[in-house]
Amino acid sequence: MAHTYKNSKVDLTTTDATALITVASGSTIIIKSIIICEDSNNDDSISLTIVNGDDTFQFLKDTFVGAKSTIQGMGGHNATLVLTESDILKATAATANRLHVITSYLEIT
Repeated sequence: MAHTYKNSKVDLTTTDATALITVASGSTIIIKSIIICEDSNNDDSISLTIVNGDDTFQFLKDTFVGAKSTIQGMGGHNATLVLTESDILKATAATANRLHVITSYLEIT
């Protein structure tokens, strides 16, 4: 098994659900952090979901991100999130062109 540390960087330029990570066949992903930054000097909000087939699971709903602020998208110092084959981690911004999302994770193949 290969263990590779990676990150995903996404500028949310739309209010549509945007894929941050899509888990490849035969892989598992362990998310260590999700950092969300507002860069337009306006308050905004974000939602995070995991999609698997026709099922969508919300784990962050309309969470406030203050102007020029940075928040953690996962709770607690040692929080982890495990994604398995075919899972898609998505972010939805309330307003386009205000939020950046950086996700750090370990991919196991």
